Amino acid sequence: MKNFFDQFDFQSNRLFGELNSAETRFVHKVMETLPIKKGGMLFYEEGIPTGVFQLKSGRAKKFKRGFSGEEQIFYIYTKEDVLGYHALLGEERYQDSCEALEDLEVNFISKSNFLKLLDDIPRLKQAVVKNISHEFGVLANTIAVLAQKDQNTRLAIFLLLLENKFNQFNGYSAGIDLTREDLSNFIGTSPESLGRSLKQFKDDGIIEIEKRIIYIKNREMLLQFLNLDLTML
Repeated sequence: MKNFFDQFDFQSNRLFGELNSAETRFVHKVMETLPIKKGGMLFYEEGIPTGVFQLKSGRAKKFKRGFSGEEQIFYIYTKEDVLGYHALLGEERYQDSCEALEDLEVNFISKSNFLKLLDDIPRLKQAVVKNISHEFGVLANTIAVLAQKDQNTRLAIFLLLLENKFNQFNGYSAGIDLTREDLSNFIGTSPESLGRSLKQFKDDGIIEIEKRIIYIKNREMLLQFLNLDLTML
């Protein structure tokens, strides 16, 4: 069975990783490093694409606002993720927004340079096309979870996903560090309702909470919500 985490991971951090050394130098040559402060927007809904971004450090959230202004988070980008190329390639305005969750350093590639890279590096063009298809499946899986699972199951799934995403570069568990508002917007509930589920998980010994950081203490109990076992992770 396909790895559980792969079903919810854009894997855009791999786009430049498959290039050879000469191709990698070509990509780095057209990159411009930019600082973005916490709360700054990498792009916003209805904005016009001007290029693509690669996160050098930090985290950013991909979200869309509903008709009444509520925010639904669909993805958290982390180090080495590449983003912003869907609307650019589709010659459309952005359909969602991306905001820095903390101070970021990003590599920016202008639209003209990115399109030239795709023309000059067939391996990259193929990887981008393949990745867009994969990301469509990830969003479909995420929407299915939001629409079909109860709140505690959604929380269990996203805690596992966020722990894996946040800690993939650490080699150890640094915990899940998100505001309660962002976490509630991720699982599709209110902060008050999220608080009740977190308290239940804490009372059951599934998680520990230090300040706002959540640590998973009993993965097996979380997996019971998913009808999975550890061999599938």
